[in-house]
Amino acid sequence: MAATVTKLSQFLLFLFLSLSCNATTPSAADSIGVNYGAIANNLPPPQQVANFLKTQTTIDRVKLFDANPEFLRAFAHTNIPVTVTVGNGDIPALAKLPAAQSWVANNILPHHPQTIFRYIVLGNEILATSDKVLIASLLPAMRTLKSALDAANLSSVQVSTPHSLGILSTSEPPSTGRFRKGYDRLIFARILEFHRQTKSPFMVNPYPYFGFKPQTLNYALFKPNAGVFDPATGKNYTNMFDAQLDAVYSAMKKVGYEDVDIVVGETGWPSAGDPNQPESNLANALSYNGNLVKHVNSGKGTPLMPNRTFEVYIFALFNENLKPSISEQNFGLFKPDFTPVYDVGILRNKQGPTKAPGGRPPTEAPVAKPPSGADTGRKWCVPKSDASDAALQANIDYVCGTGVDCKPIQAGGPCFNPNNVRSHAAYAMNAFYQANGRHDYACDFNKTGVLTSADPSYEACDYTHVEGKALKLEKSVAGISTGLCTVIEIIVVAFIQLLFLI
Repeated sequence: MAATVTKLSQFLLFLFLSLSCNATTPSAADSIGVNYGAIANNLPPPQQVANFLKTQTTIDRVKLFDANPEFLRAFAHTNIPVTVTVGNGDIPALAKLPAAQSWVANNILPHHPQTIFRYIVLGNEILATSDKVLIASLLPAMRTLKSALDAANLSSVQVSTPHSLGILSTSEPPSTGRFRKGYDRLIFARILEFHRQTKSPFMVNPYPYFGFKPQTLNYALFKPNAGVFDPATGKNYTNMFDAQLDAVYSAMKKVGYEDVDIVVGETGWPSAGDPNQPESNLANALSYNGNLVKHVNSGKGTPLMPNRTFEVYIFALFNENLKPSISEQNFGLFKPDFTPVYDVGILRNKQGPTKAPGGRPPTEAPVAKPPSGADTGRKWCVPKSDASDAALQANIDYVCGTGVDCKPIQAGGPCFNPNNVRSHAAYAMNAFYQANGRHDYACDFNKTGVLTSADPSYEACDYTHVEGKALKLEKSVAGISTGLCTVIEIIVVAFIQLLFLI
């Protein structure tokens, strides 16, 4: 009897703790990778990048746009799986087995096993090029490359190719998703058969950024919206990302390959853009990528693919200054000095490093925190991405001249670093907005300010002002609750044992 009581009390204790102390333990992000591009002249050495990813972020997989040996050496012994890309121009030659074997011998074997290879992808969005030679060579090259990898005892390395959503002739509503006429059976059914046989994924690049309209912006950003109803399935879609994936799934199902896995090779949102791209801004980039990370790692899947966690590679790791347009230059999660453009929840310290690798102090504006799961209604005023330093300095002078406390951005103040105009203006503009009733017009600043729901606070620099005490109290209560778990355990054990003794 005593043994039964002991076991029962232990079970009840386990159940209680599972529902209380451990209920708020966050799960680790395990499906988010990043595209590491290098079209820039100011990026850090690959070895520093690999070390940064390993030690400062939760990113555990990387996709490269070539097979640069310097990059592959950098990821040796990091335990970060790497995806490498065969250039478009190399695809026709690789359709022959000797060339594929030579490519593997020259580009993969010198780095194996110290560097872990996850996928070899051929080209990038080949179908979108309309190049008949490339399109005709794609599947033969995929087959020979896989044969070359198997022959080299690298059968665990999978082969795929990334597709844009231009492969679909229809996609709205998702149930109507269909591959382009003439390509469905001739091209895609055969590619999908290859994936089924080799147990490799069909890779797509869904970009709600390229598909939204002004009236569907919230739908694209995972923000609250009425949703889009698909009458054929009875499913209601609350975000465009799910809709785009389900459109691809529907197209695959129509040719009989809905069992093949889907991997998201690229998706993202720029934090800045040209003057005619007002929705290319930091707040939207943070909203899209931050909510994407939470959505993917929730394991909810999509309406047509429920309870599924997709492997997703965010585009991109860095801002790349040699790309042709402002928006293309600003898809990065990080700037070249490792300062986060914004934090989507992948930093190990949660608020970004106070110093870049090598000891360099941060030189950029404060980092906005990732969006919370619910809309709390709080807003902060920050500079627009295209605001000039001259305009921002004028904002600082104006705000500080009105009597708003600017001591935090003076030397020795908690918000003095990073010591630059944009960072100081962010604090001053928000202080003015908070002190003047939080009205939208108090964040106008001659069209150089923008409201965000992402708290820009960092380190000891607190942007919450009036709400700061409440936030700190919430954090304190959470800390106390966590600390009390041990005490609760003791009380519960004593209570249950006393109950059974009685």
